[in-house]
Amino acid sequence: QVQLVESGGGLVQAGGSLRLSCAASGRTFSRYNMGWFRQAPVKEREFVAAISWIGGLTGYADSVKGRFTISRDNAKNTVYLQMNSLKPEDTAVYSCAADHRTVPGPPSKNLYQYDYWGQGTQVTVSS
Repeated sequence: QVQLVESGGGLVQAGGSLRLSCAASGRTFSRYNMGWFRQAPVKEREFVAAISWIGGLTGYADSVKGRFTISRDNAKNTVYLQMNSLKPEDTAVYSCAADHRTVPGPPSKNLYQYDYWGQGTQVTVSS
């Protein structure tokens, strides 16, 4: 069982930056691929970024490439999402998720592959 708690959301002006954190409980955090997803009002949850449990492989949605960076610190059981050059369309609830499968290769962009989810943190970008 893994529990995930996000933090770092807030209100920021367009062009600004935020860093989200996701703290995980559990001794096997280092064996999980981790992902960030977001859900805007009246929209479906969508993939944002993911990082593998080994090798530091990453994947990003096209809409955030070059602006967002995912990273992890296994010693702190934490995964981060650095968000730069924020746009109003980035406004959403951001959730982190853990995928317990230890398969090789890049992390999944499919939300149904993720087993554990945090409650989410609100990010609001004003124009």
